[in-house]
Order: sequence, then C-alpha cells, then structure tokens
Amino acid sequence: MTDTIEAVRNLNAMTRGVYDLQQLRIQAGLRLVANFRAKLKKPEPELEEDGELSKEAQELIATLKAAHKRLTDGVARNRTLPSREGFTGDEVISSYAELALVDQYVTIEGVESRGFRELTGVLDGIPIYAEYLKDVRGVGPAMAAVLISRLDPHRARHPSSFWKFTGLDVGPDGRGRSRREEHLVERTYIDKNGDEKTRRSITYDPWLKTKVVGVLGSSFLRSASPWTEQYHNYNHRIETDPMRTKVTSAEWKKRHKAKEDVTGLWTPGRIHNAAIRYMCKMFLADLWKRWRALEGLPVGETYEEARRGYRHGQAA
Repeated sequence: MTDTIEAVRNLNAMTRGVYDLQQLRIQAGLRLVANFRAKLKKPEPELEEDGELSKEAQELIATLKAAHKRLTDGVARNRTLPSREGFTGDEVISSYAELALVDQYVTIEGVESRGFRELTGVLDGIPIYAEYLKDVRGVGPAMAAVLISRLDPHRARHPSSFWKFTGLDVGPDGRGRSRREEHLVERTYIDKNGDEKTRRSITYDPWLKTKVVGVLGSSFLRSASPWTEQYHNYNHRIETDPMRTKVTSAEWKKRHKAKEDVTGLWTPGRIHNAAIRYMCKMFLADLWKRWRALEGLPVGETYEEARRGYRHGQAA
C-alpha cells in the first residue's frame, strides 16, 4: 500500500509535468505554423476542441519536420544542427534561422513524447491501471495517469464524489455544473497579508474536467469504445423526448438574438455535449466501483441501481 501511495504521488508530479510540456509544445507549434504559413500558403493555425493543434497545422508541421530531417542528415550525434557557415536550405526551410526554429519544436516534441512513454513504467505498478484501466478501450496511459493522479477513491465515498470533483455534477438550478455565477460557492483563503478573505469559486478541478470531457469523451468516440453505447443511448433518449424542444443552431441563434429565453432549447451541439457528459459519468461510476473494491473499501449501489433498478449494461 505504501509503495502504491508513493507511486501515485510521483505519478501526479510526472503527469502535470508532461502536460506542461504538451502545452509548451502546442504553443511552440502555433508560433511555428504562424511563421511559415504565409510562405507555404497555409491557413491560420487553429486549435481543436481538446486543445490540440488542428489537422492543417499538424500537416504543415509534418512537412517542416521532414525538411528538418533532410537538412540534418549526417550531423554528428552530439549535435542537432549543421554548421551555420555554408548552410544551404531547401524550398521549405531556406534559412539557418528557420532551421533553428523548427529544431526547437522537434526538441520539445521529443522530450514530451519521452515523458508520456515514461508514465507507463510507473502505471504498471499501480493496481487500478494494471487490473482495469489498461484494458479499457479509449483510455491510454496518459489519460490513465490523469485519472489516477487526480482522483482518490479513499476520499470519494460515492460515485457522485468523482462527478463533483470532475465538474460533472448538477448545479442548484438543475443544469450541468459550470462557471455560472449561480454555480459558484464561497471559499475562504489567506491573502498575502495573512488575513482570511472569502471569494466566489468553482467547485471542481477545471484541468481534470477538460481532460475527462474534452479528451476522454472524444477518445471513446474515436476508438469506438464499448462506452459509446452510453453516449448513443442518452443521445437517443433526448432526441425522442417530447418534453425537450429541439431546434437547429441557426434557430437558437435567431431566438437568442431576439432576447428570447433559450435555456429550454436543445441544439444538436447541446445534445452531443450532454451525451458526452453522461457517458463520462457512467464510466467514472464504474471506475469508482472497481477502484474501491481493489482498495478493499466499501462499495455501495449507485443511485440508479438502488432507487431506479438500473444495472450497467442492463435494462431497468
């Protein structure tokens, strides 16, 4: 148990460090693409919903990396770049300064990749990864490290504790938890003068929510994970619910512009996001149950099981 606690503590530091590297690499990638896009007649660099570089940006970077490899072939192992004197570029990288810029990105990317690979060695010694998460389609080592390093089954007495910490619970107004004023709570803190103050604060870990909803949810869908059944079932439930008013995005914008109340309207995007949240919630509930059992902690029924008769993978 002590070894596992120590491994999780180290994993937390490693995970945040490697994701900091990822952010640095993405920022460097944006600057790299912005520098070359006009020259190579490419569109403005953009980010995807999960914060990663767009497909177009990644394609441009792949072109630059290929040119970088050609221009650095034959360089001694202890050097990454050829000598500045006599350097001759090509149609993609034409100057030594451009070569150095691309090399900076390649170096950061290499360190990031090594950091993510090293996570696996630590994860293999943690029971919940070795006995469960490792075999869940759509959950790679990086996402497993995020979940294990940020969630604690010993402090979470119910599945809803995982939901609340991840920002997947429901606010007092019955809507999904967010940064809305009505969803904030009063928290105390000590200011720089040592005085106790209060401020309005969110109730969840925003970094973890971004990774679970934005990255894990998308990964489940891309990999055709068995968990997508939860997504499709919930999507269908909303689509066929006569009590929910469905509208197009254009209709929603029209009503919103006219200052009508649009809180009860369901656009395709809202339905998709709600189904993603539900899928992730069901996965976290299953993770909570399996994790608590592995740790020898009490495992009770969820609300759906105890009060409504539902079982995972079964009808009511």
